[in-house]
Amino acid sequence: MRVTAFLICLGALVWTSCHKSHLQTVVVYTSQDQQFAEPILKLFTEETGIEVRAVYDSEGVKTTGLANRLLAESKHPQCDVWWSNEALRTRQLARRGIFDTNFLATFGFRSRRIVVNTNKLDLASAPSSLVELTNARWRGQVALAYPMFGTTSAHFIALRQHWGATQWEDWCRALAANKPFLVDGNSVVVRLVGRGEALIGLTDFDDISAGRREGLPVMALPLNGESLLIPNSVAVVREARRPANARRLFDYLQSKRTMKLLVEARALEGEAIDSGSHLSVSWESLLDDLEPATETMRAVFLR
Repeated sequence: MRVTAFLICLGALVWTSCHKSHLQTVVVYTSQDQQFAEPILKLFTEETGIEVRAVYDSEGVKTTGLANRLLAESKHPQCDVWWSNEALRTRQLARRGIFDTNFLATFGFRSRRIVVNTNKLDLASAPSSLVELTNARWRGQVALAYPMFGTTSAHFIALRQHWGATQWEDWCRALAANKPFLVDGNSVVVRLVGRGEALIGLTDFDDISAGRREGLPVMALPLNGESLLIPNSVAVVREARRPANARRLFDYLQSKRTMKLLVEARALEGEAIDSGSHLSVSWESLLDDLEPATETMRAVFLR
């Protein structure tokens, strides 16, 4: 009897410990750069007592890799919260039924910019339009991340809607024929431009800011009608294993305080998108162009 009672008590203690541990954790998959996300998630843990188990992306495939992981796990979700530093893949996953659409939001923004090496290129001589990047003058002098992934993908698809499919495909082919550097990620673009291996790059504003903090001679050209403003997005996974904790993190990430911290860290440029000089897009409508645009970009830009 004593042994039986002991085993019952031990089992109860183990169950309680595991159940408590389960209640005090939340799993997030995030494409937000780890240097920006980690301090925010640490603050959340300090303030709520909920441990965050974060899975980060890789620079080369960015959000695409995590999106594929979520799809593969859809019948048995391991993730509770999705936090992306872009919006297109989030909308794609929402359309596939991955998220609880009552808990899906966008917040803040950063921009896609042309970056130049200020030691090697006079700003007055820099291209004022993406169309100019196909000119012979810039042959072998432009760097960009592979456009099938991440924010480069979203930007290219937004340009397709803006220009029309035929003009866009002609531009893609002319750009590829001009021998650009195709690299694994936007931060690599900034480093190439900073070292002078390329004079011009297409990248994200936060990567340009990081390059300037490192002392690289780079500068972002002003926003124009071809620039894309990209919000962060956050969602709770449908049938999340820890829904209460997931909703707390969902609210925390889009709070004014979090946005302020991300702006101060230069992960975001602002809290709200205005109607200024930039591409006006509907993220939902871009999804309809995602598949045909990606097929074209694979054919044009893959090695």
